Amino acid sequence: MRQVAIRSAFEAFLKKRSLKLTTQRRRIFDRAFETHEHFSAERLYRWMLEEPGTRVSRATVYRTLGLLVEGEFMRSLDAGRGELVYEHTLGHPHHDHMVCLGCGKIEEFSDPKIEELQLAACARKGFELVDHDLRLLGYCRACKRSRPDKPAHLVGVERSGNETARAATREASSAGE
Repeated sequence: MRQVAIRSAFEAFLKKRSLKLTTQRRRIFDRAFETHEHFSAERLYRWMLEEPGTRVSRATVYRTLGLLVEGEFMRSLDAGRGELVYEHTLGHPHHDHMVCLGCGKIEEFSDPKIEELQLAACARKGFELVDHDLRLLGYCRACKRSRPDKPAHLVGVERSGNETARAATREASSAGE
């Protein structure tokens, strides 16, 4: 979907709420849809300060992002770093995220097998799936190399299900190397 069509749809969304596409909202919209990376509200606000154009307040950035998410023009993602990050989703195929707990890198991925398993699980439970997002937390290749296997204070502590899965993944990957 082209940005002009998306902006028109956003303007119609605002109109239904008795709001206008102000110069500030338009500027925020344009900048958010220019980028193809995940960004926080604070980062978007810094971009607004650094670039020429109409002054935009921090509050307007946060409120406009809220409207964009509410209207499903954008999605927010908890990347585990204390703030949400955003991405525009209209015109983009569904995807999930791998979030590195070390450096904060976000990798997008899509796997038809995972999608099929989720649908099958819903069908077994008689659950009507409307939407979903999958966020895998872990360590990217670079951070994994520089990270000790287990923090010293956890040596000898019984593993949870997630830790057991991580250990199995490490063992499987080291067996294949």
